[in-house]
Amino acid sequence: MQFARSDRFSAFLLLGAAALALVVANSPIGDAVLAANDAHLAIPWLGLDLSVGHWISDGLLAIFFLLVAIELKHELTRGELASPSHAIAPAVAALGGVVVPALIYVALTAGSGYQEGWPIPTATDIAFALGVLAVFGRGLPGRVRAFLLALAVLDDLVAILIIAVFFTTDPQFGLLLAGAAAVVGFGLLSRVRRGPLTPLIIAAMIVLAVTAWYFVLQSGVHATIAGVALGLAMKRDPAGRLRHAVEPYSNAIILPLFAFSAALVPLPQVSVSELAPPFWGILVALPVGKLVGITLAGAIVTAVVRRRSRTGLSTLELLTVAALGGIGFTVSLLMNELAFENSAEVADEGTLAVLLGSSISIVLSAVLVTLLARRHRRGRVTQPPTG
Repeated sequence: MQFARSDRFSAFLLLGAAALALVVANSPIGDAVLAANDAHLAIPWLGLDLSVGHWISDGLLAIFFLLVAIELKHELTRGELASPSHAIAPAVAALGGVVVPALIYVALTAGSGYQEGWPIPTATDIAFALGVLAVFGRGLPGRVRAFLLALAVLDDLVAILIIAVFFTTDPQFGLLLAGAAAVVGFGLLSRVRRGPLTPLIIAAMIVLAVTAWYFVLQSGVHATIAGVALGLAMKRDPAGRLRHAVEPYSNAIILPLFAFSAALVPLPQVSVSELAPPFWGILVALPVGKLVGITLAGAIVTAVVRRRSRTGLSTLELLTVAALGGIGFTVSLLMNELAFENSAEVADEGTLAVLLGSSISIVLSAVLVTLLARRHRRGRVTQPPTG
């Protein structure tokens, strides 16, 4: 599974899974596949009754968010975000990349009753953005990838907070406390030294992780938050080993499965003028909002700070990162499901908008990354100003 660690492989597989889902959903077997995705797999004695699609988005995707949390913790403690001087630029850029797309979406959907979809265009897909950078960015300096990674990690932190705050329904605090207790136990066991009892400790950690997921799911909070909490609770060294071991399976199985399930959308049998406002809000806000928000915020903080840092970028580099930030994909698809879970038709149009908006960002960023990489390889790139 070593090949599955590649950013390029992950990006190609995600795109292929989404494209395949669209083809299948609009083929003669589309109805059967959609029915299978909506079929319920219940565990009555645990009170669980989820569709196949929800087992993927609420269950498997929690593992992906666990890995995201481990990476987030690493970046905040030992990585690009550990130093305030290095974190300020990507932090402000990430904020711009959240606020501007949200404002554009709200403006385009004003009065439609669908304003709750504003979080959808605020997300950046780390795996996909780094994949595009890996495919087209041969010869780029490390600071571009570091800035993108820091920005995307912070973007994911915002997405996690949005999911926890805005997509929680009638939280059951007793169940949340039980889940928190399981997370604490999981974190404590991760700090036990290796020895003869290691297999038992690992087994106990798995039980506690599943227990935490179950209680969070039942509490009304989205179950992926359990994965986040578990990742943040783990001790650094075992967390790193876990991420190394699980990442290939997340890239090769979990994320493509989610992309396939989320993109199983029949093309709307309506004219372009009849598409719902959220479609246009997402389609414009994701590529345009991210490009404008990240670029403006990044340029402002650069002008204010006025000093060289590892994360300092030239204008073209900043534009390139901003275009990559418009690739929403995984987290945007999840937020679309959560925002419009009671309106299947609007959710389907939102899915198409996420895929189209992300595709626009993919094409634009591929062009910019290629141009930037060519300039660097020829040694003609302008260095960031020193102030």
